[in-house]
Amino acid sequence: MLEKVREIAERYDALSESLSSAEVLADMQRFREISKERARIEEIALGYREYEKLLRERETLLSECAEETGEMREFMLSEAEHLKKRLRALTDEFKLLLLPQDEKDDGGCVLEIRAGAGGEEAALFAYELYRMYMGYCERKRFVWEAAELNMTELGGVREAVVNISGKGAYGRLKFESGVHRVQRVPETESQGRIHTSTATVAVLPEAEDVEVQLDDRDIRVDLFRSSGAGGQKVNKTETAIRLTHLPTGIVVTCQDERSQLKNKDKAYRVLRARLYEYYHGKQDREEAASRRSLVGTGDRSERIRTYNFPQSRITDHRIGLSLHSMEEFLAGDLDAMIDALRRADREAQLTAE
Repeated sequence: MLEKVREIAERYDALSESLSSAEVLADMQRFREISKERARIEEIALGYREYEKLLRERETLLSECAEETGEMREFMLSEAEHLKKRLRALTDEFKLLLLPQDEKDDGGCVLEIRAGAGGEEAALFAYELYRMYMGYCERKRFVWEAAELNMTELGGVREAVVNISGKGAYGRLKFESGVHRVQRVPETESQGRIHTSTATVAVLPEAEDVEVQLDDRDIRVDLFRSSGAGGQKVNKTETAIRLTHLPTGIVVTCQDERSQLKNKDKAYRVLRARLYEYYHGKQDREEAASRRSLVGTGDRSERIRTYNFPQSRITDHRIGLSLHSMEEFLAGDLDAMIDALRRADREAQLTAE
């Protein structure tokens, strides 16, 4: 395994060197391909450089401690044992990093949020999830483009559809699909009773044109005037777009932009993602189930997380992880949870190997 990791590190160095050559710089297509491959193996390569550094340090310590006695020898042996544990941890990390990666992980995604059970409180919670994911995308510098945002009179969200672009966006967010449950006292509750409401989240990989072939004859395009809660955002021209895919009956609406062309572009991106899910989603879920993934199959009907406001606790039921940082979490500080989910999925894959 370490030999394979070493070869990957050497490949990373060769790619880094080639990126500065005049020949590659003159060919943008090749430059992008090399940059993409380099980025894909960067974590393994840097991990191996760290492994080499720690290995040299441990060998030096063991060599020098042979000439020492007393407390100094004991201290150096203790440090050497500590380095051994770090080397073992890196070796375990390499096993996870060498697992086959989902090619879709590097791309963008479509995020869909819908209010579930709980009436207006569910819609308000759905809006908090909308803001939470927006905050996370800002931290990761992902591009956030709302395609559809259906608001309620009190500021909640009935439905939101967002295109998210950026390297690794789908890989970071794909385990958010499922039912999110909130437990708290709504502002409208006069008796102070805790209510339970839900919202559903679906994260779909953004499909490229080559993955989903769209035939214009299969798509009905309807134009209408944009509108919003309370008569807001009303346009006098027909800039909103509704796409209906006739073979599947899938309907996509986009009215967020004042430009018809921009709305049409966003709507087609969402349609491609939904069609990809329609045709490939069952296969992907079966593959996830076959490897006994701890983080579930990504089905939007699966309850995955509870947000308990009285105890400021967020619990992910798939991996049993609880965080006590509600304010930071809702502000978009999701990395601790997402990293744990990604690790659980990799470990499940390793177990199934």
